[in-house]
Amino acid sequence: MNRYFIFAVLLNAVAAWQQAVAAPTDSPLPPAVAVDTPFPQQYHSRYVLPGEQAANDVRAVTIDHKGNVWVASRAGVFRLGKERQSWTSQLPPAAAGPAFALAVEENGTVWAGVWDGLYYSGHEGLVKIASVSAPISTVCIDHGDLVALGPQGFWRVRNGLATKEPIACCQATRAALPDGEGGLWVATQMGLYHHTANLATNGYYQNDQLISADVRAIAYAKDAQLWVGSLGGISVLHRAGRVRQFTAAEGLANVDLRCIRRGPDGRMWVGSHLGISVYDGSSWSLRHSRRWLVGDQVRDIAFDQEGTAWIATNTGVSAIGRKSLTLAEKAAHYDHICQTRHVRPPGLVEKCRLATPGDTSTWKPFDDDNDGQYTSMYLAMESFRYAATKDPRAKANARRAFDALRFLQTVTETAGFVARTVVPCNWKLRHDPNRHFSDPQWASRLVEDPRAKRVEVRWHRSADGKWLWKGDTSSDEITGHYYGYLYYYDLVADETERKRVRHHVRKVTDSIIDNGYVLLGMDGKPTRWGVWAPERLNHDPNWAMDRNVNSVEILSYLKAAFHMTGDEKYQHCYLDLIRKHGYAENARQAKSMGPAWRTHIDDELLALAYPALLKYETDPALQAIYRQSLDQWYRATREDHSPFANFTYSGLTGQCLDLKASISFLRDTSLDLVRWRIDNSTRADLHLTNLPEMEMVQTNRLLPPSEIAFFRWDRNPWQAVQGDGGHTESDGVFWLLPYWMARYQGRIHP
Repeated sequence: MNRYFIFAVLLNAVAAWQQAVAAPTDSPLPPAVAVDTPFPQQYHSRYVLPGEQAANDVRAVTIDHKGNVWVASRAGVFRLGKERQSWTSQLPPAAAGPAFALAVEENGTVWAGVWDGLYYSGHEGLVKIASVSAPISTVCIDHGDLVALGPQGFWRVRNGLATKEPIACCQATRAALPDGEGGLWVATQMGLYHHTANLATNGYYQNDQLISADVRAIAYAKDAQLWVGSLGGISVLHRAGRVRQFTAAEGLANVDLRCIRRGPDGRMWVGSHLGISVYDGSSWSLRHSRRWLVGDQVRDIAFDQEGTAWIATNTGVSAIGRKSLTLAEKAAHYDHICQTRHVRPPGLVEKCRLATPGDTSTWKPFDDDNDGQYTSMYLAMESFRYAATKDPRAKANARRAFDALRFLQTVTETAGFVARTVVPCNWKLRHDPNRHFSDPQWASRLVEDPRAKRVEVRWHRSADGKWLWKGDTSSDEITGHYYGYLYYYDLVADETERKRVRHHVRKVTDSIIDNGYVLLGMDGKPTRWGVWAPERLNHDPNWAMDRNVNSVEILSYLKAAFHMTGDEKYQHCYLDLIRKHGYAENARQAKSMGPAWRTHIDDELLALAYPALLKYETDPALQAIYRQSLDQWYRATREDHSPFANFTYSGLTGQCLDLKASISFLRDTSLDLVRWRIDNSTRADLHLTNLPEMEMVQTNRLLPPSEIAFFRWDRNPWQAVQGDGGHTESDGVFWLLPYWMARYQGRIHP
């Protein structure tokens, strides 16, 4: 009897588990949980030298014992005080000219190799060593001595006296490094040399120990192995033999190397013609583009006492620092950016434009075709935040966002049409303004796209004359709206507010139904993309590409409307599309996997449409179809390591399959939300491909968010070149939405 009892208990447990896995729910489920512990967050600060461009052509950087930053550039030697306010020139006026190298002694004395000799820091600036009048390209400290090399010789400075010594090596020197045993490693254009105290010199350019003879950089790793950077990659030497190498095949992003430095934590920093590659002992990461550097040509790196990396580039100086953050603190950082620069009247939320690229103090509000959709995603984000924290600010923000979405309908003064976006009538600069097409121009457009709609008047003035609203609204906006309505209704709204939501949802849904499942524009015809009608989706070949996704969308609208209003007519329409027109079967495999049709826009739209179907459908047969559709979508999106896709799937199934990857994404995303242009097409460690989407050039390996310009979930994270040159800033909702979804689900514990 005990055995039967145990067996029955096991059967019940298995059944309960299966039900929990299959159940459509957004309620918190505990199994996969991450605790929000502090992590190191990198950030970038820019330090551009004033004046001519030559001053920012920086060749070397060092930090003295007081924390002052010194740089050698084509215009001379400059110092930045510890207060980081301004640069001051350190060379005497008569010595103004190019400087090449810097070194600092333990006592704080700074040495500079410049065009006319060797200088050291004094009370009033740099002082020249009188006996050295030749160009000095390389300097280093060797057991208290200053070693200086250049095209005309080798000097050793001891107790203030410079002595010229013989050295048998190529005179095109790039770097010098004491070996710790009285000798000196010298990197040159013609190989790596080992100069010893007895003047014996061993060359490594004649054997197979180096990748190439054009040696640019040398440094010791924490295991005492010598890293030798040359044109072509890095040779790692131990006991005069190569023990390993790093080239593109081993993950090095660029092999035109310029410098190597070991960081305070033991990581190796490698400067190249394409930014900085950092090796942590197992893998490489890349820091390039204006997000991380003022210039991608890195010449030198130095570390201050806080561990900040100071980087000499071809267009100025960058500092990459690290601070300890939690995800909650990072969320507060993004929220501050969003509230400061990205909420514009009447409460719409999207990106802003920057008059000066990258300078957020020059921000101006800007409109976008998808303002409605992205405001609704912000609405859902604030709804999750309120549900997780009960913060009244989240509730107020959600109410403001819903009011803005509602205004997009009421401003049109129609029965239920929703505008794409709205701007004050005095705005001069608008995205996609009204335009006229000549008949020949339009004929050419139709040849390219027979579904194109001739819309010349896109902007309409409101009845009160205060606003301009944009028509030709697409299915994307409507899908986004219902997503926001649903979570606001379920998680935030009280009964009074729910009445407003129900009334609004009725207007929009009735308008779509009454017009034959299309979004009817101001001209009495369907908008370019707002089509869900069976005769189009099922029987017009021009709509074959949109059949499955649009079927999911309209079923989602109707299910959401039935859930919120309780009106059986929406359920009747829903079942009519399923039974008479096969929309559930259309939805079964909604995600198109063919490279020519596959898009990340559809990935996002399905994520917005699935919740109403998975949460509120009670028919087991339809549940199974929607779950099959969701699983097929998730198998495809899982390749992107998207926390938005992962936590959407988690909330609808109870299964959180990629928590580690999602946390990694949330942590690795840059604090800087400026959309800098990031070009990964020239990286040596990647190959270019036309997969997973045929129409764009992509990388064969998915890069982490810190290495790509990725700020919206309708964008392809595999795309090789992204960003707009720093002309706009993201609102951060792409990060905040999955974060607060995870907090609400209990996947992330603060």
